[in-house]
Amino acid sequence: VYPDFDDPLRQAMREEVELLFDSIVREDRNVVDLLTADDTFVNERLAKHYGIPNIYGSQFRRVTLGAGMDARRGLLGKGAFLVTTSKPERTSPVTRGKWIMTNVLGVSPPPPRRDVPALPERMPDAAGNAKQATMRQKMLDHRVRADCIQCHALMDPIGFALENFDGVGVWRTEEEGTKVDASSRTFDGTNIDGPSGLRSWLVSYSDQFVQVVAEKLFTYALGRGVEYRDMPLVRSMAHDAKRSGNRF
Repeated sequence: VYPDFDDPLRQAMREEVELLFDSIVREDRNVVDLLTADDTFVNERLAKHYGIPNIYGSQFRRVTLGAGMDARRGLLGKGAFLVTTSKPERTSPVTRGKWIMTNVLGVSPPPPRRDVPALPERMPDAAGNAKQATMRQKMLDHRVRADCIQCHALMDPIGFALENFDGVGVWRTEEEGTKVDASSRTFDGTNIDGPSGLRSWLVSYSDQFVQVVAEKLFTYALGRGVEYRDMPLVRSMAHDAKRSGNRF
């Protein structure tokens, strides 16, 4: 399905997010830059995948993402995130939405019921070129059970905003010959459209994101999960960080 995806590209995607995170740590930047940073690190292989011109060689270098690359800003535009939250042969708005809810907003949706059927398989005609429904349409058709709709209504709008990125993070404007619809309405009633709209909406919840970062660092430092009795300390860490610009 994605013949251009190979191990060097996968490794480059990983290196990119590691370098971005490292720069935010070492430069003591605002941790919200993880969502909004207009700089990133690419080599020729990754730059070609993203459509960034005039980058040559295997060495990584820092680049500024101009207006034409706004969708790539922050973690949500990075191939590493987009690939690991996709299925092998397609995007997964549910997985992307759940990842963002859990790791940005700090809200973990419950796991799906075991008896939920899979999405219908792709059924090509004899020539292998039958037009298929878009992933968005398949998801909307799939959401028919009352016990599933409640959680999907939280996750799916977030994932739909990223549907311009295919399963390996390539920007696209059409899917199965149909224009990609990346507009949606979030659980708080906000209308968003595409990665930029999603990013702006998430930044409005930056206090929650800073607390999630504090929880992750707390877990890393102590080597155990965060428990309810730890939360007053975690909240105080996030509160203190806000007074200094949320610097790492």
